[in-house]
Amino acid sequence: MDPRQQFCPNMACPARGKVGNNNIVVHSRKEARYQCKICRKTFAATIDTPFYRLHHPVELMVIVATLIAHGCPLQAIVAAFQLDERTVMDWQDRTGRHCQRVHEHLVQRPKDLEHVQADEIRVKGQGKVVWLAMAIMVPTRLWLGGVIARKRDEHLILALVQIIRKCALARPLLICVDGFIAYVQAVQLVFRSPLPNGKRGRPWLISWPDIHIGQVVKRYQAKRVVDVTRRMARGCLATAQALLAKSHGGTKLNTAFIERLNATFRSRLAVLVRRSRALIRNPETLKPLMYLMGCVYNFCTEHKSLRLPGIIGGHKWIARTPAIAAGLTDHIWTVKELLLFRITPLGWQPPKHRGRPSQAEKALIARWCT
Repeated sequence: MDPRQQFCPNMACPARGKVGNNNIVVHSRKEARYQCKICRKTFAATIDTPFYRLHHPVELMVIVATLIAHGCPLQAIVAAFQLDERTVMDWQDRTGRHCQRVHEHLVQRPKDLEHVQADEIRVKGQGKVVWLAMAIMVPTRLWLGGVIARKRDEHLILALVQIIRKCALARPLLICVDGFIAYVQAVQLVFRSPLPNGKRGRPWLISWPDIHIGQVVKRYQAKRVVDVTRRMARGCLATAQALLAKSHGGTKLNTAFIERLNATFRSRLAVLVRRSRALIRNPETLKPLMYLMGCVYNFCTEHKSLRLPGIIGGHKWIARTPAIAAGLTDHIWTVKELLLFRITPLGWQPPKHRGRPSQAEKALIARWCT
């Protein structure tokens, strides 16, 4: 137990989220609990993680989460470890919700995307069909997120484009999609910024000028691709080709990278397999599965196309994950490290009240609001 790497999770504490300020001490090594010297509250070492109040060994939960993220059916896990099916479903939900928070905290931040591809997956369920739309950052192979809906319509695409917008800076960006017209409408609606004019009311929304949309339309005949049409739905073809070359995304407009990611998700999630008995019953269970698989792919999975040549006399290749290529981390995470990651809360802000602050409040502000 290392209190120097811990922070107080109490949202009412002025020292919340602060690491390395000597305000955390070990309260009980047997129960693995810490104590904050500022608010005097104690907390478990596993708080804000899926292991909090876990009645099974931590390593068992890590193994189960790893198997789920690599395509092992739930019934096989139940039979192999003699667990109750409800316990495995609860672990799946807890790890998925935790990975969603980690993804929103680390991945959904503005960055220079350069080249993004988006596509949808048709998921068969018991008496229903669900659609899963996802996006990938081509230069780093980083999974940007996904959206689940009952229908493949403009609401599904709009929610996916909003995720891309959260991850994007106002830089030249190429978005490659299929021929679904909802993508063009959603990009034109979402990629806008307000223009302050100093007047009352809602300001004008100005479209981003360097957003280029490339469409790849495939024509099928007898379940085979017989023709491929590539066109620019918005923007300049010359700039799009320059972004393709800069991002190493091919020489022509394509959706090959997101289709390869779709194949990875289908191979690693049992409910996404085209012909399987593990059909999804409740569409709400797909969301935690998606985020668990996405975070394991981003932070824990080596990508062969991202490896770098090693130094002379050392490793022949230096393995990298999409998160390393995107600058989100400096090493390959284990699944246990992913599940133990705690999100630092926002810093404490002094309460607003009438009158001047007291000397004690001034001392707290000077110490914890800097």
